Amino acid sequence: MTPIRVLLCDDQALVRSGFRMILDARHDLEVVGEAEDGVHAVELTQTLEPDVVLMDVRMPNLDGIAATRQIVASGSPARVLILTTFDPDEYVYEAIRAGASGFLLKDVKPEELVDAIRVVAAGNALLGASVTTRLLERFGNAPVTAPPSLDGLTERELATLRLIAEGLTNAEIAERLVVSETTVKSHVSSVLRKLGLRDRVQAVTAAYDAGLVKPAAGR
Repeated sequence: MTPIRVLLCDDQALVRSGFRMILDARHDLEVVGEAEDGVHAVELTQTLEPDVVLMDVRMPNLDGIAATRQIVASGSPARVLILTTFDPDEYVYEAIRAGASGFLLKDVKPEELVDAIRVVAAGNALLGASVTTRLLERFGNAPVTAPPSLDGLTERELATLRLIAEGLTNAEIAERLVVSETTVKSHVSSVLRKLGLRDRVQAVTAAYDAGLVKPAAGR
């Protein structure tokens, strides 16, 4: 099995060394490079072609959010997993908007970090219920300039998208729609393809931008 190629991006060498030790102990993960700032992260993503970029938020020269935005805009298939020592409330909205596929605090346990990398590398998004809530709260005041068109989606695909936006997993969506999980995966793939989206994170933002769902009152 080809190992998952990981690029470490953090301005603290000690932090990068710690992450490398954790990841090098896993046979299915390979650290292919390290970047000490956002500019270097963008450059190494282009040259090393990692599968996953572990991206710190606060870095000199170019912060992690801006670096993520540049990586996604370049068309790189690399998935970005945002890491920070700060509370997600401050950064999650910007990170998701920039195109990040996941968000973690640095105090996660080693196994949680490893699992997160595997989830993101598999093409899924690491968007837990708590992060979904924080993201959706921001939509109440977020300006919408070009809402996506959902006209091409079938009724079942619209229902699937709505439940994705509520933070449900494939298994939970299957239970809600009374279909198999395989069918849900097919619907999710179809939604992403038709709307030109990278992952479930972008699907959440698309659903709210289009007005398919709205933040609950009182959030």
